[in-house]
Amino acid sequence: MSVDLLLTGANGQLGWEVARRATRSLKALTRADLDISDRSKVIEAIAMSKPKVVINAGAYTAVDKAESDRDTAFAVNRDGPSYLAQACTRICATLVHISTDYVFDGKKAAAYLEDDPVAPLGVYGASKLAGEEAVRAALSAHVILRTAWVFGVHGNNFVKTMLRLASERPLLKVVDDQRGCPTFAGDLANAVLAVADRILERPADHLFGTFHCVGGGEVTWCGFARSIVRSRVPVEAITTAQYPTPAQRPSNSVLDCEKLDRVYGVKLRPWQQGLEEMLARL
Repeated sequence: MSVDLLLTGANGQLGWEVARRATRSLKALTRADLDISDRSKVIEAIAMSKPKVVINAGAYTAVDKAESDRDTAFAVNRDGPSYLAQACTRICATLVHISTDYVFDGKKAAAYLEDDPVAPLGVYGASKLAGEEAVRAALSAHVILRTAWVFGVHGNNFVKTMLRLASERPLLKVVDDQRGCPTFAGDLANAVLAVADRILERPADHLFGTFHCVGGGEVTWCGFARSIVRSRVPVEAITTAQYPTPAQRPSNSVLDCEKLDRVYGVKLRPWQQGLEEMLARL
């Protein structure tokens, strides 16, 4: 039995929202249902469902852990998308693949465009870049959506961490020299589904390629934290050097989304509105 959409990573922040917002026929697969790093299972799952569009929301997202777990990160973030693209080629399906701001080194002063040079700083970013390259090599009918700073009501994320810490500590110290665009998972899911709908209605070459998709506006982690906890507890600004982590983060993760708006007419609302919705839903 064929379906319009097949979704991987259905229990992640994004996948959970996509599964709940989809209006077309959809087969939602969690990691327990389908390990995308298993080529034979990927080929079999897609051959059986015969989807017109595959949405890959599955990924290895433990940025710091990836530094010591390189093989697993690459198996999921490079090999998984490669297998999905190969499977899509067999049945003439389109792959919508989710990627990340971590493919960039963050040294650009302005917002990143899709064709800016890539230079990941760590294993996670390198594995996601390898996934992008594998998709492009295997399947022309693809849409790669790079996003950043995703938060939502399902799963673990920065917003939930700040809310928890604000209930436990009298003061929060948060990095203030990394800037990006917080992206509400519900808004991102709507964008992914809008892209899939457009492809299902009338696929065309100009719809394929790489696009950026993040919440409107930009902020530092410290500024984001202050918006989350409000005045519940004070939030002190610190530098990246004062908060060392195994993986280096880009100092600038701001992505320019004009191309997505121009081609698909899709533009995410300001991140503050997504945050308000999440807090209300929580």
